Amino acid sequence: MFLMKLPTQKQVIGTLGEDIASRFLTSKGFNVVTRNYRKKFGEIDIIAEKAKIIHFIEVKTVSRENLNEVTPETNDTFRPEDNLHTWKLKRLSRAIQVYLAEKRLGDEVTWRFDVITVLLDAKNKIAKVEMLKDIIL
Repeated sequence: MFLMKLPTQKQVIGTLGEDIASRFLTSKGFNVVTRNYRKKFGEIDIIAEKAKIIHFIEVKTVSRENLNEVTPETNDTFRPEDNLHTWKLKRLSRAIQVYLAEKRLGDEVTWRFDVITVLLDAKNKIAKVEMLKDIIL
């Protein structure tokens, strides 16, 4: 008998953030090609395409009780993109290169690395989504 491991709260929030990011991209005219492209050295959350440009997208999600309570005065200035560490960017860069090689996409293809941040307000069931475009790896 196999026991299914229940997802952690962090995994649940991360998946919800990726779902929200995918809907956001679709609403902006992107075609979501794949989600959770995994290799042993890294994972790309979303691969999307728009105007013949491939977008490799990292989604960073943070949940708060109430986004209205997050102000400079409360000293809660943590941003989701603060979780993008140098070692994570290196792993993403390798995963992107493998994806391009697997799909036989040469130098003629245009691609970008973007970050979507999702701030979840659990109390009021709202999300604030922001797209940081064309990040240098």
